[in-house]
Amino acid sequence: MKMNLSEVLNAINHNKTSLLEDDLQERAYVPFVINRSLSYFPDTILYANQVNYYNQMDKKMQFDYLSLTIRPRKRFSKWIKSQEEDDLQLIKDHYNYSNERATEVLRVLTPNQIEDIRSLYQYGG
Repeated sequence: MKMNLSEVLNAINHNKTSLLEDDLQERAYVPFVINRSLSYFPDTILYANQVNYYNQMDKKMQFDYLSLTIRPRKRFSKWIKSQEEDDLQLIKDHYNYSNERATEVLRVLTPNQIEDIRSLYQYGG
């Protein structure tokens, strides 16, 4: 059973419902992803760090701690992706290379060459 990330974050941030009622739900809970999502906000980063510090706690205990200590508020943020990940994917698509080979090529290409490749895939409107 896969948990919906937005459902879990909503339960922690806003509506304060308990989601981890059985073992299947507890196994599907991924603390790293939840903590990373909470680390984008100044008012929740310390709580996420505290859970990371005590990572040996049960998942239910981690969820309950976050749910009970974080004040209710609507929070939304996009995942921050590094530019290098985008460039790596661009090289993989353009040359049809594997991750390993694209990483090697990315080290050799100059920023101007990467921009030239990127311009081939940009469609204006």
